[in-house]
Amino acid sequence: QYSFKEVFGTLVVQKQLFDVVAKPLVEDLIRGKNGLLFTYGVTGSGKTHTMTGSPGDGGLLPRCLDMIFNSIGPFQAKRFVFKLDDKNGVDVQCEVDALLERQRRDVLPISKTPSGKRQMDPEFADMINVQDHCKVDEVDEDNVYSVFVSYIEIYNNYIYDLLEEAPFEPIKPKWNSCNTPVRTGDFIPPQSKILREDQNHNMYVTGCTEVEVKSTEEAFEVFWRGQKKRRIANTQLNRESSRSHSVFTIKLAQAPLDADGDNVLQEKEQIALSQLSLVDLAGSERANRTKAEGNRLREAGNINQSLMTLRTCIEVLRENQMYGTNKMVPYRDSKLTHLFKNYFDGEGKVRMIVCVNPKAEDYEESLQVMRFAEMTQEVEVARPVDRPLCGLTPGRRFRNQAFREELSRKLEMRGGPINGETEEQSVSDTFLHNFPPLPPCELLDVNDDQMIPKLIEVLEKRQKLRQSLLDDFAKNVLAFKTMLQDFDSSVVSKENYIQGKLSEKEKTITGQKVELERLEKKIKTLEYKIEILEKTATIYEEDKRNLQQELESKSQKLQRQASDKRRLEARLQGMVAETTMKWEKECERRVAAKQLEMQNKLWVKDEKLKQLKAIVTEPKAGKPERPSRERDREKPVQRSVSPPAAPTAPPVRLRHRRSRSAGERWVDHKPPSNLPTETVMQPHVPHAITVAAASEKALAKCDKYMLTHQELASDGEIETKLIKGDVFKTRGGGQAVQFTEIETLKQESPTGRKRKSSPSKADPPEDAAESEWTDVETRCSVAVEMRAGSALGPGYQHHAQPK
Repeated sequence: QYSFKEVFGTLVVQKQLFDVVAKPLVEDLIRGKNGLLFTYGVTGSGKTHTMTGSPGDGGLLPRCLDMIFNSIGPFQAKRFVFKLDDKNGVDVQCEVDALLERQRRDVLPISKTPSGKRQMDPEFADMINVQDHCKVDEVDEDNVYSVFVSYIEIYNNYIYDLLEEAPFEPIKPKWNSCNTPVRTGDFIPPQSKILREDQNHNMYVTGCTEVEVKSTEEAFEVFWRGQKKRRIANTQLNRESSRSHSVFTIKLAQAPLDADGDNVLQEKEQIALSQLSLVDLAGSERANRTKAEGNRLREAGNINQSLMTLRTCIEVLRENQMYGTNKMVPYRDSKLTHLFKNYFDGEGKVRMIVCVNPKAEDYEESLQVMRFAEMTQEVEVARPVDRPLCGLTPGRRFRNQAFREELSRKLEMRGGPINGETEEQSVSDTFLHNFPPLPPCELLDVNDDQMIPKLIEVLEKRQKLRQSLLDDFAKNVLAFKTMLQDFDSSVVSKENYIQGKLSEKEKTITGQKVELERLEKKIKTLEYKIEILEKTATIYEEDKRNLQQELESKSQKLQRQASDKRRLEARLQGMVAETTMKWEKECERRVAAKQLEMQNKLWVKDEKLKQLKAIVTEPKAGKPERPSRERDREKPVQRSVSPPAAPTAPPVRLRHRRSRSAGERWVDHKPPSNLPTETVMQPHVPHAITVAAASEKALAKCDKYMLTHQELASDGEIETKLIKGDVFKTRGGGQAVQFTEIETLKQESPTGRKRKSSPSKADPPEDAAESEWTDVETRCSVAVEMRAGSALGPGYQHHAQPK
């Protein structure tokens, strides 16, 4: 689908097409503006028919000519009053020079100017018989007009003048390899024309024949004379295919009349020259469809190349206007685009008629044509500014004609000459006609005494009449002077009144302008404020949307956190219940073990008491030993140093604490429940990490572990034990501690110290010492394994492994 300003169907008549497309161009031509109208399409689509028409139904060209001459017919200048120069300009000649030029052209053997009195060629007589009588409504009646026509063709990118008087036969010449005609004795090939630029930077064809015409018949006769010379050929797609681009140019020269409305102003800057170019483009064609060979193939290549250049120029213009670029438009690549570059740069209005053939065979080419034509509508061509006015009083032509008609009517009523002789009559002759006629003055008799008195009487009457006329004239002059003075005074008073009114109006207009400027400034300020408010509202709306999105995301996040919290609480409850059950079982096991241990201790004490009772109550059988030796033999072993010697006990190892701890890093585990001691000897480990609870992170950084444990001794003093161990990694990825030794720090009071040799102190039983040693060994030989990935912190596993 393609969009155009106007679409005409297959049954449209030429008049409707002319009214929509070409009529505005003719109106602009008469108002002094340029115009360009060209037909575009594939070969055989009806371009020449649209431009020329058919018998009985003229096309755009004859209708344009008819409208021009219908509009300017009564205002045309005589031949050769306007004379075109060779630099695309126009001059004005006086009446004498124009008359001499007409006489000189009339005596020429071959007249270039067609005569409107000759019989029209019946071949085109029906084409210009337009009955519409279309004309421009507003034509400047104080101007005189002249029409000049020229007809050229662009063939193989060369420009030829179709109105040039030369023996030309389009079939006779032979073309050489350089694409130029071969000169023969009977044939003089036409000379190609060149393009030049005038002082106003408009392009024109140098040496082109421009004929002044005075009627539609003359103009179309000139066109038909050039049309017969145009190159056409028979192809597979068109019996009369145009092999060149033809350009028929109508130039309209106009100049204002002088103040009297009789003669043309000789000032060249007041002359306006406008032109309307009607272009019949050759159709684009494909060689595989036309089966063209030789010259026809060369012609088709040049036609397609020029049309492609036209399309490229339009595309570059469109790109420059839409994207603000400044690319050079390749006008010079083709004579067609170079000739009309001023129109595309803004020197006139451009109209294009796209001709489309509904045949299915032309579908692809028609799509290309319509795509290009639709794109050309996006190119904006600047419009020229109207020319300034000459400053003379309008309507002077008709007023001068009315004055001359009234003067001739008055003279005719008084018996004076009329028509052309009135202009040459003197003022004295006008007065003589007002006197009574003289009697016959011929004397036939000497004694005739009647004729002389009659003559004297008539002369006296004429004298009296003359004197009365002089008196009347003097009175009229005086009255006229008085009237002029009154008129001048009234004019002055009216001028003063008008000036006062004008000054008041100017003040009012100035005040209104100031008010308008103030209102415009206020409008601009309000528009600016509205724009700022709109931008602020847009920003607030964007912030509102962002906050809503953020609120939604936060709500979703809170919902996810609440669901995670619920899952975590359920998981914690499950783990707390599991841990509680586990510790309850452990406590029950420990309580049972402690009860069993206490029962065993009680049983051992009971057995010892029974043995002691038996020894005490048993009668002495032999000689008693000395008590001192008995005491020495039953002296208890110190538990703080080592367990009692036994044959199965392992030997005591020597400890080298300082050498083993050198260069190693320790974890100093001090529970928060420990009490500070005021001893001089304090445990100190360099490079240690002090923690309140064992953690996997601290154990991973060290290779030694020390636990500070406090308990209450039997004498009531606090006993501090330093339980040491080695840290190593487990297979599960955690850290394990293997306890190796224990150091004890104990503080005793010297006053409350008891003598070990006191007989009142009962010896501790050997089994009790051994059980106490075993309990310490059991409690110190515990490995703690940290489970990796635990969500609840380090978990503990107790392994009762002896050293």
